[in-house]
Amino acid sequence: MVAIIDYDAGNIRSVENAVRFLGHDVKVTADPQEILGADHIILPGVGAFGDAMQRLCGAGLDKTIHQAVESGKPFLGICLGLQLLFEESEESPGVKGLALLPGIIRRIPEGEGRKVPQIGWNDLSFPHRSRLFEGVKEGSYVYFVHSYYLQAGEPEDVAACTEYGVHIDAAVEHGSLFACQFHPEKSERVGMQILQNFLNI
Repeated sequence: MVAIIDYDAGNIRSVENAVRFLGHDVKVTADPQEILGADHIILPGVGAFGDAMQRLCGAGLDKTIHQAVESGKPFLGICLGLQLLFEESEESPGVKGLALLPGIIRRIPEGEGRKVPQIGWNDLSFPHRSRLFEGVKEGSYVYFVHSYYLQAGEPEDVAACTEYGVHIDAAVEHGSLFACQFHPEKSERVGMQILQNFLNI
């Protein structure tokens, strides 16, 4: 069973539908026992970093997420779910993230006709081999919707990168912890391959 953590963030249903499409049982839940009892765990989300951390901590889900990651079960953060795994974000100064991995979430700089938020398709490069991208070709395009991006603290954690006026660490892998800034559930065939790779772990 795949648990999708429900903390009143957007985009949960599209992730649920994608996992069901791939043939897996899914439970959208905020119950710690159901989350910790799952085979795979996904933290999706869109919205503001500070608001999301407040909701997670208010429901005690920050502790559940730490337990889940420490258990070694495959865990995937998507979009805001990636950002929350890190230490802090320029979007919400003074708010601490889950700090499961070292790194800072920074705002995409304006300039050169760039639109912020970035909404659309961008290609990926792979600095390190990652189980998340098995069978995915270098230069494949995926779908982004974001104003903030990851600057990872440990280069070896970075599984995929892209460029949008600045170098963006677009995905990470550290042990059984994975995360994508882009939306695999909205990235057509490539995104389905990435999700299936995660669910095969």
